[in-house]
Amino acid sequence: MSRIGKNPVSISQGVDVNIKDNVVTVKGKLGELTQTISEGITIKIEDGIITLDRASESKNHKAQHGLMRALINNMIEGVSKGWTKELELVGVGYRASNQGQKLDLALGFSHNIVLELAPEVKVETVSEKGKNPIIKLSSFDKQLVGQIAAKIRSFRAPEPYKGKGVKFVGEILRRKAGKSA
Repeated sequence: MSRIGKNPVSISQGVDVNIKDNVVTVKGKLGELTQTISEGITIKIEDGIITLDRASESKNHKAQHGLMRALINNMIEGVSKGWTKELELVGVGYRASNQGQKLDLALGFSHNIVLELAPEVKVETVSEKGKNPIIKLSSFDKQLVGQIAAKIRSFRAPEPYKGKGVKFVGEILRRKAGKSA
């Protein structure tokens, strides 16, 4: 069996899980998420614990078994606690500011990049003197937070020589030596 798929998922306090026509709906204090369950995977809820079973031992069913369990677990954790990603801007003159759901990035291009964020995502920018600017993204949807963070990082990915660019907080960059004279 799939090591991840066979692990049960416990439902947190204050979280409501409904299954109807292969669609799982999770409601919590932070929001509501839905996920369509792939064919061959069955879900049972007993005593606040969700278990998933697969129809056969085919490679596709094994992969879907672990995936669906992980997605449901992330949904339950998201609507109860929420997810947060932090990005750090490393470079001279790199700045970030936000006005509501608009994120304004100065990343060394001739123009600023203005990004309109989804209403589910809360954005906060921290700029302290002597430290790199930090962008904090938080939401109940893990996939959405990760997608937006990856898009922001793609505007100016960190380069291997000086480490300049947009990187995740705590990310370890592989550095290269420069030219040797």
